[in-house]
Amino acid sequence: MAKRVVVLDYGSGNLRSAQRALERVGAEAEVTSDFDTALNADGLLVPGVGAFAACMDGLKAVRGERIIGRRLAGGRPVLGICVGMQILFARGVEHGIETEGCDEWPGTVEPLQAPIVPHMGWNTVKAPEQSALFAGLDSDARYYFVHSYAVRSWELPPIEQLRPPLVTWAEHGEPFVAAVENGPLSATQFHPEKSGDAGATLLKNWIATL
Repeated sequence: MAKRVVVLDYGSGNLRSAQRALERVGAEAEVTSDFDTALNADGLLVPGVGAFAACMDGLKAVRGERIIGRRLAGGRPVLGICVGMQILFARGVEHGIETEGCDEWPGTVEPLQAPIVPHMGWNTVKAPEQSALFAGLDSDARYYFVHSYAVRSWELPPIEQLRPPLVTWAEHGEPFVAAVENGPLSATQFHPEKSGDAGATLLKNWIATL
């Protein structure tokens, strides 16, 4: 039976392309901002493009931060993409203005220090061997990025008794966090829905964990 995935509609992100990408790999995907539908789906995909502050405003308008928090408290999977990943961190700093994020992970989204910004185009990543998201993908697989801001350091200290999150890195001028797998919460800075066969494999891998 196909897994039901909600693409959260909070006024940000390439919703239809995410929906189509999920459908292509066998999920039943719906774009909605309905609280109960998003809460009860097998998986929730949180997209996001543009400014961190605007995305947080849109998210709060549909109670999206509560949906994410309640899903995670119940162990129900969430996948953040691009700014949908960034808003899962504690704060974002844009043009000197700090905005509170969802604070699922400590850390700051800040301007990428690179000769050319935005980081736009195809890049490779360094994924941990135990990664479920990147299972079956070669180390030279390329993914599509478009962003000017990133999480440049991982700030969650290891906690005894808990399996540490798996953090995937990429480099553009400097290393930055490209993906995180942390129990039911996963996220990618790149766009799997725009990343061809490699992105499709990653989405298929995520759906297999639902």
